[in-house]
Amino acid sequence: MNYSILLKFGEITLKGANRAYFENTLLRQVRYRIKPFGKFNVFKSQSTICVEPADDGCDMDAAYETCKKIFGVIALCRAYETEKNMDAIEKTAAELAPVLLGGAKTFKADARRADKSFPLSSPEIAANVGGAILEACPHVKVDVHDPEVTVRVEIRDEKAFISGGQEKGAGGMPVTTNGKALLLLSGGIDSPVAGHMICRRGVKLEALHFESFPYTSEQALEKVRDLVRIIAGYNGAVCFHTVSVTEIQEALMKNCEEEYFTILLRRFMMRIAEKVAAERECGAIVTGESLGQVASQTIEALNVTNSTVSIPVFRPCIGLDKEEIITRARQIGTFETSVLPFEDCCTVFTPRHPKTKPTLENVLREEERLDIDGLISRAYEAKKQEWIKESLYE
Repeated sequence: MNYSILLKFGEITLKGANRAYFENTLLRQVRYRIKPFGKFNVFKSQSTICVEPADDGCDMDAAYETCKKIFGVIALCRAYETEKNMDAIEKTAAELAPVLLGGAKTFKADARRADKSFPLSSPEIAANVGGAILEACPHVKVDVHDPEVTVRVEIRDEKAFISGGQEKGAGGMPVTTNGKALLLLSGGIDSPVAGHMICRRGVKLEALHFESFPYTSEQALEKVRDLVRIIAGYNGAVCFHTVSVTEIQEALMKNCEEEYFTILLRRFMMRIAEKVAAERECGAIVTGESLGQVASQTIEALNVTNSTVSIPVFRPCIGLDKEEIITRARQIGTFETSVLPFEDCCTVFTPRHPKTKPTLENVLREEERLDIDGLISRAYEAKKQEWIKESLYE
Protein backbone atom coordinates (compact mmCIF):
# COMPACT_ATOMS: atom_id res chain seq x y z
CA MET A 1 0.00 0.00 0.00
CA ASN A 2 1.42 3.37 -0.99
CA TYR A 3 2.17 5.82 1.78
CA SER A 4 2.58 9.56 2.05
CA ILE A 5 5.15 11.48 4.07
CA LEU A 6 3.90 13.91 6.70
CA LEU A 7 6.38 16.60 7.75
CA LYS A 8 5.71 18.48 11.00
CA PHE A 9 6.73 22.11 11.51
CA GLY A 10 8.97 23.11 14.42
CA GLU A 11 10.03 26.68 15.24
CA ILE A 12 8.03 27.96 12.29
CA THR A 13 4.85 27.75 14.35
CA LEU A 14 6.18 30.55 16.60
CA LYS A 15 6.73 33.07 13.81
CA GLY A 16 3.46 34.98 14.11
CA ALA A 17 2.76 37.34 11.23
CA ASN A 18 5.86 36.10 9.35
CA ARG A 19 4.88 32.46 9.58
CA ALA A 20 3.62 32.20 5.98
CA TYR A 21 7.05 33.25 4.66
CA PHE A 22 8.81 30.46 6.55
CA GLU A 23 6.17 27.87 5.63
CA ASN A 24 6.32 28.73 1.95
CA THR A 25 10.12 28.65 1.97
CA LEU A 26 10.06 25.20 3.55
CA LEU A 27 7.48 24.05 1.02
CA ARG A 28 9.75 25.14 -1.84
CA GLN A 29 12.72 23.42 -0.18
CA VAL A 30 10.84 20.13 0.08
CA ARG A 31 9.69 20.26 -3.54
CA TYR A 32 13.20 21.04 -4.76
CA ARG A 33 14.98 18.44 -2.63
CA ILE A 34 12.72 15.49 -3.54
CA LYS A 35 12.35 16.36 -7.23
CA PRO A 36 15.03 13.84 -8.34
CA PHE A 37 12.97 10.97 -6.92
CA GLY A 38 9.78 11.28 -8.96
CA LYS A 39 6.60 13.30 -9.26
CA PHE A 40 4.98 14.28 -5.99
CA ASN A 41 2.04 16.31 -4.79
CA VAL A 42 3.41 18.54 -2.01
CA PHE A 43 1.07 20.79 -0.05
CA LYS A 44 0.47 22.37 3.36
CA SER A 45 -2.26 21.25 5.71
CA GLN A 46 -2.56 22.51 9.31
CA SER A 47 1.10 22.87 10.41
CA THR A 48 2.03 19.88 8.29
CA ILE A 49 3.48 19.38 4.83
CA CYS A 50 2.09 16.36 3.04
CA VAL A 51 4.19 14.61 0.37
CA GLU A 52 2.09 12.29 -1.78
CA PRO A 53 3.36 10.16 -4.69
CA ALA A 54 1.78 11.33 -7.94
CA ASP A 55 2.44 7.99 -9.67
CA ASP A 56 3.98 4.57 -9.07
CA GLY A 57 7.43 5.70 -10.22
CA CYS A 58 8.22 7.65 -7.05
CA ASP A 59 11.12 6.49 -4.89
CA MET A 60 9.43 7.08 -1.55
CA ASP A 61 12.27 5.69 0.54
CA ALA A 62 14.80 8.08 -1.01
CA ALA A 63 12.38 10.99 -0.62
CA TYR A 64 11.84 10.07 3.03
CA GLU A 65 15.57 9.91 3.78
CA THR A 66 16.06 13.29 2.14
CA CYS A 67 13.19 14.84 4.11
CA LYS A 68 14.89 13.73 7.34
CA LYS A 69 17.69 16.19 6.53
CA ILE A 70 15.57 19.21 5.62
CA PHE A 71 15.88 21.95 8.21
CA GLY A 72 12.56 23.31 9.47
CA VAL A 73 11.04 19.82 9.86
CA ILE A 74 10.84 18.78 13.51
CA ALA A 75 9.31 15.31 12.93
CA LEU A 76 8.15 13.13 10.05
CA CYS A 77 6.38 9.85 9.47
CA ARG A 78 5.20 7.44 6.80
CA ALA A 79 1.41 7.80 6.76
CA TYR A 80 -1.21 5.67 5.02
CA GLU A 81 -4.26 7.39 3.61
CA THR A 82 -7.77 6.12 4.29
CA GLU A 83 -11.36 7.34 3.95
CA LYS A 84 -12.55 9.68 6.66
CA ASN A 85 -14.96 7.40 8.47
CA MET A 86 -14.40 5.03 11.39
CA ASP A 87 -15.21 1.84 9.49
CA ALA A 88 -12.53 2.60 6.91
CA ILE A 89 -10.04 3.80 9.52
CA GLU A 90 -10.44 0.67 11.66
CA LYS A 91 -10.24 -1.61 8.63
CA THR A 92 -7.05 0.10 7.42
CA ALA A 93 -5.52 -0.05 10.90
CA ALA A 94 -6.22 -3.80 11.14
CA GLU A 95 -4.87 -4.55 7.65
CA LEU A 96 -1.71 -2.50 8.21
CA ALA A 97 -1.15 -3.54 11.83
CA PRO A 98 1.98 -5.65 11.10
CA VAL A 99 3.49 -2.77 9.10
CA LEU A 100 2.53 -0.12 11.66
CA LEU A 101 3.88 -2.12 14.59
CA GLY A 102 7.04 -3.26 12.81
CA GLY A 103 7.63 -6.17 15.18
CA ALA A 104 6.94 -4.20 18.37
CA LYS A 105 5.36 -6.04 21.29
CA THR A 106 3.71 -3.00 22.87
CA PHE A 107 1.89 0.02 21.41
CA LYS A 108 -0.59 2.73 22.09
CA ALA A 109 -3.01 4.51 19.77
CA ASP A 110 -3.21 8.28 19.54
CA ALA A 111 -5.51 10.51 17.50
CA ARG A 112 -5.64 14.14 16.40
CA ARG A 113 -8.61 15.89 14.79
CA ALA A 114 -7.82 18.87 12.61
CA ASP A 115 -11.43 18.52 11.45
CA LYS A 116 -13.43 19.14 14.64
CA SER A 117 -16.68 18.21 12.89
CA PHE A 118 -15.68 14.53 12.88
CA PRO A 119 -18.33 12.72 14.97
CA LEU A 120 -15.95 10.98 17.41
CA SER A 121 -13.57 12.62 19.85
CA SER A 122 -9.83 12.00 19.71
CA PRO A 123 -9.87 9.56 22.68
CA GLU A 124 -12.75 7.63 21.08
CA ILE A 125 -10.93 7.37 17.75
CA ALA A 126 -7.78 6.13 19.53
CA ALA A 127 -9.73 3.54 21.50
CA ASN A 128 -11.43 2.16 18.40
CA VAL A 129 -8.17 1.97 16.44
CA GLY A 130 -6.40 0.31 19.38
CA GLY A 131 -9.17 -2.29 19.55
CA ALA A 132 -8.91 -3.01 15.81
CA ILE A 133 -5.14 -3.55 16.09
CA LEU A 134 -5.49 -5.84 19.12
CA GLU A 135 -8.04 -7.93 17.28
CA ALA A 136 -5.74 -8.24 14.26
CA CYS A 137 -2.61 -8.84 16.34
CA PRO A 138 -3.61 -10.52 19.63
CA HIS A 139 0.04 -11.16 20.56
CA VAL A 140 0.75 -7.45 21.22
CA LYS A 141 -0.19 -5.44 24.29
CA VAL A 142 -1.23 -1.85 24.95
CA ASP A 143 1.19 0.26 26.99
CA VAL A 144 0.07 3.86 27.30
CA HIS A 145 3.10 4.93 29.35
CA ASP A 146 6.11 3.54 27.49
CA PRO A 147 5.03 1.94 24.21
CA GLU A 148 7.51 0.69 21.63
CA VAL A 149 5.32 2.20 18.90
CA THR A 150 2.65 4.89 18.88
CA VAL A 151 0.08 4.39 16.13
CA ARG A 152 -1.28 7.78 15.18
CA VAL A 153 -4.50 8.70 13.41
CA GLU A 154 -4.85 12.19 11.93
CA ILE A 155 -8.26 13.39 10.83
CA ARG A 156 -7.76 16.17 8.31
CA ASP A 157 -10.13 18.26 6.21
CA GLU A 158 -10.59 15.81 3.33
CA LYS A 159 -8.95 12.56 4.40
CA ALA A 160 -7.50 10.57 7.28
CA PHE A 161 -3.98 9.20 7.78
CA ILE A 162 -2.63 6.37 9.90
CA SER A 163 1.05 6.12 10.81
CA GLY A 164 3.16 3.81 12.94
CA GLY A 165 5.22 6.29 14.90
CA GLN A 166 7.26 9.26 13.77
CA GLU A 167 10.96 10.07 13.60
CA LYS A 168 12.78 13.16 14.74
CA GLY A 169 13.47 15.59 11.91
CA ALA A 170 16.43 17.92 11.42
CA GLY A 171 14.74 20.78 13.29
CA GLY A 172 15.97 24.35 12.98
CA MET A 173 14.85 26.84 10.34
CA PRO A 174 14.39 26.41 6.57
CA VAL A 175 17.58 27.06 4.62
CA THR A 176 17.78 30.56 3.03
CA THR A 177 15.45 32.19 5.61
CA ASN A 178 18.44 33.71 7.41
CA GLY A 179 20.66 34.63 4.48
CA LYS A 180 23.85 33.13 3.09
CA ALA A 181 27.31 32.58 4.56
CA LEU A 182 30.70 31.27 3.46
CA LEU A 183 32.04 28.24 5.34
CA LEU A 184 35.83 27.88 5.60
CA LEU A 185 36.06 24.12 5.15
CA SER A 186 39.23 22.26 6.02
CA GLY A 187 39.52 18.50 5.91
CA GLY A 188 39.14 18.24 9.68
CA ILE A 189 36.37 17.41 12.12
CA ASP A 190 35.36 20.88 13.31
CA SER A 191 34.45 22.94 10.23
CA PRO A 192 31.76 20.56 8.84
CA VAL A 193 30.11 20.58 12.27
CA ALA A 194 30.20 24.38 12.35
CA GLY A 195 28.64 24.47 8.87
CA HIS A 196 25.84 22.14 9.91
CA MET A 197 25.09 24.19 13.03
CA ILE A 198 24.81 27.45 11.09
CA CYS A 199 22.88 25.86 8.22
CA ARG A 200 20.39 24.56 10.81
CA ARG A 201 19.61 28.16 11.70
CA GLY A 202 18.33 28.80 8.17
CA VAL A 203 21.59 29.97 6.56
CA LYS A 204 22.44 28.86 3.03
CA LEU A 205 26.09 27.82 2.84
CA GLU A 206 28.82 28.10 0.26
CA ALA A 207 32.18 26.51 1.05
CA LEU A 208 35.77 27.69 0.63
CA HIS A 209 38.73 25.34 0.92
CA PHE A 210 42.40 26.33 0.95
CA GLU A 211 44.83 23.86 -0.61
CA SER A 212 48.63 23.78 -0.80
CA PHE A 213 49.40 21.68 -3.86
CA PRO A 214 51.90 20.03 -4.30
CA TYR A 215 52.36 19.86 -0.51
CA THR A 216 48.77 18.62 -0.24
CA SER A 217 47.42 15.93 -2.55
CA GLU A 218 44.47 15.47 -4.90
CA GLN A 219 43.21 12.80 -2.48
CA ALA A 220 43.08 15.44 0.25
CA LEU A 221 40.99 17.69 -1.98
CA GLU A 222 38.64 14.84 -2.90
CA LYS A 223 38.16 14.16 0.80
CA VAL A 224 36.93 17.74 1.23
CA ARG A 225 34.60 17.31 -1.76
CA ASP A 226 33.14 14.29 0.03
CA LEU A 227 32.53 16.45 3.10
CA VAL A 228 30.79 19.02 0.88
CA ARG A 229 28.54 16.26 -0.48
CA ILE A 230 27.49 15.38 3.06
CA ILE A 231 26.81 19.03 3.90
CA ALA A 232 24.78 19.31 0.68
CA GLY A 233 22.46 16.67 2.13
CA TYR A 234 21.32 19.33 4.61
CA ASN A 235 22.02 22.52 2.67
CA GLY A 236 21.09 21.58 -0.88
CA ALA A 237 23.65 21.99 -3.67
CA VAL A 238 26.79 23.79 -2.46
CA CYS A 239 28.93 26.21 -4.45
CA PHE A 240 32.44 25.00 -3.60
CA HIS A 241 35.45 27.30 -3.98
CA THR A 242 39.10 26.21 -3.88
CA VAL A 243 42.01 28.61 -3.43
CA SER A 244 45.69 27.67 -3.41
CA VAL A 245 47.78 29.26 -0.65
CA THR A 246 51.04 27.59 -1.66
CA GLU A 247 52.70 30.82 -2.77
CA ILE A 248 51.55 32.57 0.39
CA GLN A 249 52.97 29.85 2.63
CA GLU A 250 56.27 29.84 0.78
CA ALA A 251 56.46 33.62 1.15
CA LEU A 252 55.81 33.31 4.89
CA MET A 253 58.53 30.69 5.23
CA LYS A 254 61.01 32.86 3.35
CA ASN A 255 60.30 36.24 4.93
CA CYS A 256 58.69 35.90 8.37
CA GLU A 257 59.47 34.59 11.83
CA GLU A 258 58.41 30.94 12.14
CA GLU A 259 56.32 31.44 15.30
CA TYR A 260 53.98 33.77 13.34
CA PHE A 261 53.35 31.43 10.36
CA THR A 262 49.98 30.15 11.60
CA ILE A 263 48.43 33.49 12.56
CA LEU A 264 49.71 35.17 9.39
CA LEU A 265 48.24 32.41 7.22
CA ARG A 266 44.90 32.72 9.03
CA ARG A 267 44.85 36.44 8.28
CA PHE A 268 45.48 35.79 4.58
CA MET A 269 42.68 33.22 4.58
CA MET A 270 40.24 35.67 6.14
CA ARG A 271 41.09 38.39 3.64
CA ILE A 272 40.56 36.00 0.73
CA ALA A 273 37.36 34.67 2.31
CA GLU A 274 35.97 38.20 2.56
CA LYS A 275 36.62 38.74 -1.15
CA VAL A 276 34.83 35.48 -2.00
CA ALA A 277 31.97 36.39 0.32
CA ALA A 278 31.57 39.78 -1.34
CA GLU A 279 31.57 38.23 -4.81
CA ARG A 280 28.99 35.59 -3.80
CA GLU A 281 26.85 37.95 -1.68
CA CYS A 282 27.49 36.05 1.54
CA GLY A 283 26.80 38.09 4.66
CA ALA A 284 29.14 36.25 7.03
CA ILE A 285 32.11 33.88 7.30
CA VAL A 286 31.78 30.63 9.25
CA THR A 287 34.73 28.79 10.81
CA GLY A 288 35.11 25.68 12.96
CA GLU A 289 37.31 27.33 15.58
CA SER A 290 36.97 26.27 19.23
CA LEU A 291 38.43 28.51 21.92
CA GLY A 292 41.85 27.32 23.07
CA GLN A 293 41.91 24.19 20.93
CA VAL A 294 45.06 25.17 18.99
CA ALA A 295 47.48 28.10 18.94
CA SER A 296 45.47 30.14 16.42
CA GLN A 297 42.30 29.84 18.52
CA THR A 298 43.23 31.79 21.64
CA ILE A 299 41.39 35.01 22.39
CA GLU A 300 44.44 37.03 21.39
CA ALA A 301 44.89 35.14 18.12
CA LEU A 302 41.20 35.37 17.23
CA ASN A 303 41.25 39.12 17.82
CA VAL A 304 44.22 39.51 15.51
CA THR A 305 42.52 37.32 12.89
CA ASN A 306 39.22 39.21 13.11
CA SER A 307 40.89 42.56 12.52
CA THR A 308 41.40 41.70 8.83
CA VAL A 309 37.70 41.56 7.92
CA SER A 310 34.67 43.81 8.27
CA ILE A 311 31.87 41.21 8.01
CA PRO A 312 30.68 38.97 10.88
CA VAL A 313 32.62 35.79 11.60
CA PHE A 314 30.43 33.01 13.07
CA ARG A 315 32.16 30.38 15.22
CA PRO A 316 29.39 28.03 16.40
CA CYS A 317 31.88 25.53 17.89
CA ILE A 318 33.64 28.18 19.98
CA GLY A 319 32.40 26.81 23.33
CA LEU A 320 32.45 23.09 22.49
CA ASP A 321 35.22 20.73 23.53
CA LYS A 322 36.63 18.14 21.14
CA GLU A 323 34.47 15.28 22.38
CA GLU A 324 31.31 17.33 21.88
CA ILE A 325 32.39 18.23 18.35
CA ILE A 326 33.20 14.59 17.57
CA THR A 327 29.77 13.51 18.84
CA ARG A 328 28.08 16.01 16.54
CA ALA A 329 30.29 14.95 13.62
CA ARG A 330 29.18 11.35 14.09
CA GLN A 331 25.54 12.41 14.25
CA ILE A 332 25.66 14.33 10.96
CA GLY A 333 27.75 11.71 9.16
CA THR A 334 31.01 13.63 8.59
CA PHE A 335 33.30 12.03 11.18
CA GLU A 336 34.44 8.97 9.20
CA THR A 337 35.40 11.17 6.25
CA SER A 338 37.05 13.86 8.38
CA VAL A 339 39.45 11.40 10.03
CA LEU A 340 40.76 9.97 6.77
CA PRO A 341 44.56 10.45 6.94
CA PHE A 342 45.07 13.09 4.27
CA GLU A 343 46.94 16.32 4.95
CA ASP A 344 45.51 19.83 4.68
CA CYS A 345 47.16 23.20 4.22
CA CYS A 346 47.19 23.91 7.97
CA THR A 347 49.57 20.97 8.51
CA VAL A 348 52.09 22.35 6.00
CA PHE A 349 54.95 24.50 7.35
CA THR A 350 53.54 24.21 10.88
CA PRO A 351 55.78 26.12 13.31
CA ARG A 352 57.41 24.17 16.11
CA HIS A 353 56.42 26.79 18.69
CA PRO A 354 53.51 28.89 17.33
CA LYS A 355 52.71 32.22 18.92
CA THR A 356 49.68 31.76 21.15
CA LYS A 357 49.27 35.36 22.32
CA PRO A 358 50.19 37.52 19.32
CA THR A 359 49.80 41.27 19.38
CA LEU A 360 48.47 43.13 16.36
CA GLU A 361 51.52 45.42 16.41
CA ASN A 362 53.96 42.53 16.05
CA VAL A 363 51.85 40.80 13.41
CA LEU A 364 51.65 43.97 11.33
CA ARG A 365 55.42 44.29 11.56
CA GLU A 366 55.78 40.77 10.14
CA GLU A 367 53.34 41.61 7.33
CA GLU A 368 55.44 44.60 6.28
CA ARG A 369 57.88 42.06 4.84
CA LEU A 370 55.24 40.71 2.45
CA ASP A 371 53.52 41.81 -0.76
CA ILE A 372 50.09 41.28 0.77
CA ASP A 373 48.02 42.71 -2.08
CA GLY A 374 49.97 40.83 -4.74
CA LEU A 375 49.80 37.49 -2.90
CA ILE A 376 46.06 37.84 -2.32
CA SER A 377 45.39 38.96 -5.88
CA ARG A 378 47.25 36.04 -7.45
CA ALA A 379 45.64 33.49 -5.14
CA TYR A 380 42.16 34.91 -5.77
CA GLU A 381 42.58 35.07 -9.54
CA ALA A 382 43.41 31.34 -9.58
CA LYS A 383 40.32 30.42 -7.53
CA LYS A 384 38.33 27.42 -8.76
CA GLN A 385 34.58 26.99 -8.39
CA GLU A 386 32.21 24.07 -8.79
CA TRP A 387 28.73 23.04 -7.70
CA ILE A 388 28.45 19.89 -5.60
CA LYS A 389 25.25 17.99 -4.86
CA GLU A 390 24.79 15.32 -2.22
CA SER A 391 25.78 11.85 -3.36
CA LEU A 392 22.19 10.60 -3.15
CA TYR A 393 21.34 12.67 -6.24
CA GLU A 394 24.12 11.24 -8.40
